Amino acid sequence: MASMQILMAGSSGFMGQALTTRLRSAGHDVVRLVRRVPEASDERQWDPAAGELDAGLVADADVVVNLCGSPLLGIPYLPSHHRRLYESRIGPTRLLADAIAAAGSPPALVNAGGCSHYGDHGSEVVIESSELRGGDAPLERVARDWETATKPAGEAGARVCILRTAPVMSRGSQAMKLLTPMFRFGLGARLSSGDQFFPVLSQQDWLGAAMLLVTSDTASGPFNVCTPVTPTNAEFTEALADAVNRKAFLAVPSPVLRLGAGPMAVELLRSLNLHPAALLAEGYEFSDPDVDAVLAGQV
Repeated sequence: MASMQILMAGSSGFMGQALTTRLRSAGHDVVRLVRRVPEASDERQWDPAAGELDAGLVADADVVVNLCGSPLLGIPYLPSHHRRLYESRIGPTRLLADAIAAAGSPPALVNAGGCSHYGDHGSEVVIESSELRGGDAPLERVARDWETATKPAGEAGARVCILRTAPVMSRGSQAMKLLTPMFRFGLGARLSSGDQFFPVLSQQDWLGAAMLLVTSDTASGPFNVCTPVTPTNAEFTEALADAVNRKAFLAVPSPVLRLGAGPMAVELLRSLNLHPAALLAEGYEFSDPDVDAVLAGQV
Protein backbone atom coordinates (compact mmCIF):
# COMPACT_ATOMS: atom_id res chain seq x y z
CA MET A 1 0.00 0.00 0.00
CA ALA A 2 1.40 3.41 -0.95
CA SER A 3 2.03 5.90 1.81
CA MET A 4 -0.78 8.44 2.21
CA GLN A 5 -0.86 11.98 3.54
CA ILE A 6 -3.45 12.12 6.32
CA LEU A 7 -4.74 15.31 7.92
CA MET A 8 -6.20 14.45 11.33
CA ALA A 9 -8.58 16.53 13.45
CA GLY A 10 -9.34 15.20 16.90
CA SER A 11 -6.08 13.31 17.30
CA SER A 12 -5.82 13.98 21.05
CA GLY A 13 -8.88 11.90 21.94
CA PHE A 14 -8.92 8.25 23.00
CA MET A 15 -9.66 6.94 19.52
CA GLY A 16 -7.69 9.66 17.74
CA GLN A 17 -4.46 8.77 19.50
CA ALA A 18 -4.91 5.08 18.71
CA LEU A 19 -5.74 5.72 15.05
CA THR A 20 -2.76 8.06 14.63
CA THR A 21 -0.47 5.34 15.97
CA ARG A 22 -2.04 2.70 13.71
CA LEU A 23 -1.78 4.89 10.59
CA ARG A 24 1.87 5.68 11.24
CA SER A 25 2.64 2.02 11.92
CA ALA A 26 1.22 1.30 8.46
CA GLY A 27 3.63 3.83 6.92
CA HIS A 28 1.29 6.79 6.46
CA ASP A 29 2.21 10.41 7.19
CA VAL A 30 -0.16 12.03 9.71
CA VAL A 31 -0.39 15.79 10.24
CA ARG A 32 -2.40 16.66 13.36
CA LEU A 33 -4.58 19.75 13.68
CA VAL A 34 -4.41 21.32 17.15
CA ARG A 35 -6.12 24.36 18.64
CA ARG A 36 -3.17 25.40 20.81
CA VAL A 37 0.25 26.62 19.72
CA PRO A 38 1.95 23.63 18.01
CA GLU A 39 4.52 21.84 20.15
CA ALA A 40 5.60 19.09 17.74
CA SER A 41 6.76 19.00 14.14
CA ASP A 42 3.63 17.11 13.01
CA GLU A 43 1.19 19.64 14.50
CA ARG A 44 -0.53 22.52 12.72
CA GLN A 45 -2.76 25.08 14.41
CA TRP A 46 -6.36 25.77 13.50
CA ASP A 47 -9.29 27.52 15.17
CA PRO A 48 -12.60 26.01 14.05
CA ALA A 49 -14.61 28.37 16.28
CA ALA A 50 -13.14 31.32 14.37
CA GLY A 51 -13.26 29.54 11.02
CA GLU A 52 -9.47 29.54 10.72
CA LEU A 53 -7.87 26.67 8.79
CA ASP A 54 -4.90 26.58 6.42
CA ALA A 55 -6.52 25.54 3.15
CA GLY A 56 -3.17 24.29 1.88
CA LEU A 57 -3.10 21.57 4.53
CA VAL A 58 -6.40 20.24 3.22
CA ALA A 59 -5.38 20.51 -0.43
CA ASP A 60 -2.15 18.59 0.26
CA ALA A 61 -3.91 15.69 2.02
CA ASP A 62 -5.04 12.42 0.49
CA VAL A 63 -7.55 11.90 3.30
CA VAL A 64 -8.94 14.17 6.00
CA VAL A 65 -9.96 12.31 9.17
CA ASN A 66 -12.27 14.22 11.51
CA LEU A 67 -12.85 12.83 15.00
CA CYS A 68 -13.60 16.14 16.72
CA GLY A 69 -16.13 16.16 19.53
CA SER A 70 -16.41 16.88 23.25
CA PRO A 71 -16.97 13.84 25.54
CA LEU A 72 -20.49 12.39 25.41
CA LEU A 73 -20.54 11.69 29.13
CA GLY A 74 -21.35 14.63 31.34
CA ILE A 75 -24.28 16.15 33.17
CA PRO A 76 -26.80 15.29 30.47
CA TYR A 77 -29.65 17.56 31.44
CA LEU A 78 -27.59 20.75 31.39
CA PRO A 79 -28.13 22.85 28.24
CA SER A 80 -24.44 23.79 28.33
CA HIS A 81 -23.50 20.11 27.91
CA HIS A 82 -25.84 19.75 24.95
CA ARG A 83 -24.39 22.89 23.40
CA ARG A 84 -20.80 21.62 23.75
CA LEU A 85 -21.76 18.28 22.21
CA TYR A 86 -23.29 20.04 19.24
CA GLU A 87 -20.84 22.87 18.62
CA SER A 88 -17.71 20.73 19.07
CA ARG A 89 -18.86 18.45 16.24
CA ILE A 90 -20.84 20.46 13.73
CA GLY A 91 -18.61 23.55 13.44
CA PRO A 92 -15.30 21.74 12.83
CA THR A 93 -16.95 19.31 10.41
CA ARG A 94 -18.49 22.10 8.36
CA LEU A 95 -15.18 23.99 8.22
CA LEU A 96 -13.29 20.91 7.02
CA ALA A 97 -15.99 19.97 4.50
CA ASP A 98 -15.99 23.49 3.04
CA ALA A 99 -12.19 23.42 2.75
CA ILE A 100 -12.33 20.05 1.00
CA ALA A 101 -14.95 21.38 -1.41
CA ALA A 102 -12.72 24.37 -2.22
CA ALA A 103 -9.64 22.22 -2.93
CA GLY A 104 -8.67 21.75 -6.56
CA SER A 105 -8.56 17.97 -6.12
CA PRO A 106 -10.76 17.25 -3.09
CA PRO A 107 -9.26 14.75 -0.62
CA ALA A 108 -11.43 12.05 0.90
CA LEU A 109 -13.19 12.73 4.20
CA VAL A 110 -13.59 10.07 6.89
CA ASN A 111 -15.81 11.64 9.53
CA ALA A 112 -16.94 10.45 12.94
CA GLY A 113 -20.67 10.18 13.46
CA GLY A 114 -23.35 8.62 15.61
CA CYS A 115 -26.13 6.08 15.24
CA SER A 116 -28.66 7.85 17.48
CA HIS A 117 -30.71 9.36 14.67
CA TYR A 118 -31.99 5.95 13.54
CA GLY A 119 -34.48 6.15 16.41
CA ASP A 120 -36.20 3.26 18.14
CA HIS A 121 -36.60 0.24 15.84
CA GLY A 122 -37.51 -2.40 18.43
CA SER A 123 -36.13 -5.78 17.36
CA GLU A 124 -35.92 -4.84 13.66
CA VAL A 125 -32.42 -5.16 12.21
CA VAL A 126 -31.12 -1.69 11.32
CA ILE A 127 -28.73 -1.27 8.38
CA GLU A 128 -27.43 1.89 6.75
CA SER A 129 -30.45 2.26 4.47
CA SER A 130 -33.00 1.78 7.24
CA GLU A 131 -35.59 4.46 7.94
CA LEU A 132 -34.51 7.25 10.27
CA ARG A 133 -37.07 7.54 13.06
CA GLY A 134 -35.20 9.84 15.41
CA GLY A 135 -36.82 13.01 16.68
CA ASP A 136 -35.20 15.93 18.46
CA ALA A 137 -33.49 14.18 21.39
CA PRO A 138 -30.02 15.65 22.06
CA LEU A 139 -27.88 13.00 20.38
CA GLU A 140 -30.39 12.46 17.58
CA ARG A 141 -30.06 16.11 16.58
CA VAL A 142 -26.28 15.99 16.89
CA ALA A 143 -25.99 12.86 14.73
CA ARG A 144 -28.33 14.25 12.06
CA ASP A 145 -26.67 17.66 11.75
CA TRP A 146 -23.18 16.15 12.02
CA GLU A 147 -23.74 14.21 8.83
CA THR A 148 -25.37 17.16 7.12
CA ALA A 149 -22.25 19.22 7.82
CA THR A 150 -20.19 16.88 5.59
CA LYS A 151 -22.33 17.51 2.51
CA PRO A 152 -20.19 20.22 0.85
CA ALA A 153 -17.35 17.68 0.54
CA GLY A 154 -19.55 15.05 -1.06
CA GLU A 155 -21.19 17.56 -3.40
CA ALA A 156 -17.72 18.59 -4.60
CA GLY A 157 -16.97 15.00 -5.59
CA ALA A 158 -14.94 13.92 -2.56
CA ARG A 159 -15.16 10.37 -1.26
CA VAL A 160 -16.95 10.71 2.09
CA CYS A 161 -17.31 8.00 4.74
CA ILE A 162 -19.42 8.52 7.87
CA LEU A 163 -18.69 6.28 10.87
CA ARG A 164 -22.03 5.73 12.62
CA THR A 165 -20.27 4.34 15.66
CA ALA A 166 -21.74 2.34 18.55
CA PRO A 167 -20.35 2.86 22.08
CA VAL A 168 -16.78 1.56 22.23
CA MET A 169 -16.40 -0.82 25.18
CA SER A 170 -12.65 -1.08 25.61
CA ARG A 171 -10.32 -0.50 28.53
CA GLY A 172 -9.78 3.25 28.83
CA SER A 173 -12.92 4.26 26.94
CA GLN A 174 -15.36 6.68 28.58
CA ALA A 175 -18.07 4.07 28.94
CA MET A 176 -15.85 1.43 30.52
CA LYS A 177 -14.29 3.92 32.94
CA LEU A 178 -17.79 4.66 34.20
CA LEU A 179 -19.29 1.17 34.15
CA THR A 180 -16.47 -1.08 35.33
CA PRO A 181 -16.19 0.33 38.89
CA MET A 182 -19.98 0.24 39.30
CA PHE A 183 -20.15 -3.40 38.26
CA ARG A 184 -17.17 -4.33 40.45
CA PHE A 185 -19.00 -2.95 43.47
CA GLY A 186 -22.15 -4.90 42.61
CA LEU A 187 -24.01 -1.85 41.32
CA GLY A 188 -24.43 -3.09 37.76
CA ALA A 189 -28.03 -2.86 36.62
CA ARG A 190 -30.07 -3.43 33.51
CA LEU A 191 -32.03 -0.44 32.26
CA SER A 192 -35.79 -0.83 32.44
CA SER A 193 -36.78 -4.28 31.12
CA GLY A 194 -33.41 -4.70 29.43
CA ASP A 195 -35.14 -5.92 26.27
CA GLN A 196 -33.93 -2.97 24.20
CA PHE A 197 -31.07 -3.71 21.82
CA PHE A 198 -27.82 -1.98 22.76
CA PRO A 199 -25.09 -1.83 20.06
CA VAL A 200 -21.46 -2.05 21.16
CA LEU A 201 -18.00 -2.28 19.62
CA SER A 202 -14.40 -3.03 20.58
CA GLN A 203 -11.59 -0.54 20.07
CA GLN A 204 -9.80 -3.10 17.93
CA ASP A 205 -12.68 -3.29 15.47
CA TRP A 206 -13.20 0.47 15.45
CA LEU A 207 -9.56 0.86 14.47
CA GLY A 208 -9.83 -1.88 11.86
CA ALA A 209 -12.93 -0.31 10.32
CA ALA A 210 -11.40 3.17 10.33
CA MET A 211 -8.22 1.90 8.69
CA LEU A 212 -10.22 0.16 5.97
CA LEU A 213 -12.22 3.31 5.18
CA VAL A 214 -9.24 5.65 5.30
CA THR A 215 -7.15 3.55 2.93
CA SER A 216 -9.91 2.44 0.55
CA ASP A 217 -10.09 3.94 -2.93
CA THR A 218 -13.82 3.45 -3.32
CA ALA A 219 -15.64 3.10 0.04
CA SER A 220 -18.13 5.89 0.65
CA GLY A 221 -21.38 6.64 2.44
CA PRO A 222 -22.53 5.86 5.98
CA PHE A 223 -21.15 2.84 7.81
CA ASN A 224 -22.61 1.27 10.94
CA VAL A 225 -19.58 0.55 13.10
CA CYS A 226 -20.78 -2.05 15.59
CA THR A 227 -20.60 -5.77 16.30
CA PRO A 228 -22.41 -8.01 13.78
CA VAL A 229 -24.42 -9.45 16.71
CA THR A 230 -26.06 -6.73 18.80
CA PRO A 231 -26.88 -7.63 22.42
CA THR A 232 -29.88 -6.49 24.38
CA ASN A 233 -29.22 -4.28 27.37
CA ALA A 234 -29.91 -7.26 29.63
CA GLU A 235 -27.37 -9.37 27.72
CA PHE A 236 -24.79 -6.61 27.91
CA THR A 237 -25.41 -6.21 31.65
CA GLU A 238 -25.00 -9.94 32.25
CA ALA A 239 -21.85 -10.11 30.11
CA LEU A 240 -20.17 -7.21 31.93
CA ALA A 241 -21.16 -8.62 35.33
CA ASP A 242 -19.66 -11.97 34.35
CA ALA A 243 -16.49 -10.23 33.15
CA VAL A 244 -15.91 -8.74 36.61
CA ASN A 245 -17.08 -11.89 38.43
CA ARG A 246 -20.10 -10.23 40.00
CA LYS A 247 -23.85 -10.59 39.73
CA ALA A 248 -26.10 -7.83 38.44
CA PHE A 249 -29.44 -8.18 40.20
CA LEU A 250 -30.51 -4.55 39.97
CA ALA A 251 -32.74 -2.84 37.45
CA VAL A 252 -33.41 0.87 36.93
CA PRO A 253 -37.11 1.49 36.19
CA SER A 254 -37.86 3.73 33.22
CA PRO A 255 -39.42 6.56 35.31
CA VAL A 256 -36.32 6.71 37.52
CA LEU A 257 -34.06 6.72 34.47
CA ARG A 258 -36.04 9.54 32.88
CA LEU A 259 -35.88 11.53 36.10
CA GLY A 260 -32.14 11.04 36.54
CA ALA A 261 -30.97 11.28 32.93
CA GLY A 262 -33.46 13.85 31.69
CA PRO A 263 -33.48 14.30 27.90
CA MET A 264 -30.68 11.75 27.53
CA ALA A 265 -32.86 8.92 28.88
CA VAL A 266 -34.13 8.28 25.35
CA GLU A 267 -30.59 7.24 24.39
CA LEU A 268 -30.59 4.56 27.10
CA LEU A 269 -34.10 3.24 26.46
CA ARG A 270 -34.01 3.23 22.66
CA SER A 271 -33.85 -0.21 21.02
CA LEU A 272 -31.38 -0.29 18.13
CA ASN A 273 -30.54 -3.68 16.66
CA LEU A 274 -27.72 -2.24 14.59
CA HIS A 275 -25.96 -4.27 11.90
CA PRO A 276 -22.74 -3.32 10.01
CA ALA A 277 -24.02 -4.28 6.56
CA ALA A 278 -21.88 -1.77 4.64
CA LEU A 279 -18.66 -2.73 6.43
CA LEU A 280 -19.30 -6.42 5.81
CA ALA A 281 -19.96 -5.63 2.15
CA GLU A 282 -16.52 -3.98 2.01
CA GLY A 283 -15.04 -7.28 3.22
CA TYR A 284 -14.26 -6.26 6.79
CA GLU A 285 -13.76 -9.21 9.15
CA PHE A 286 -14.54 -8.54 12.79
CA SER A 287 -12.13 -9.58 15.53
CA ASP A 288 -14.81 -9.21 18.22
CA PRO A 289 -18.18 -10.11 16.71
CA ASP A 290 -20.32 -10.18 19.87
CA VAL A 291 -20.52 -8.66 23.35
CA ASP A 292 -18.58 -11.44 25.08
CA ALA A 293 -15.67 -11.02 22.66
CA VAL A 294 -15.82 -7.24 23.03
CA LEU A 295 -15.57 -7.38 26.84
CA ALA A 296 -12.94 -10.14 27.03
CA GLY A 297 -9.85 -8.73 28.74
CA GLN A 298 -11.24 -5.20 28.98
CA VAL A 299 -12.00 -5.08 32.72
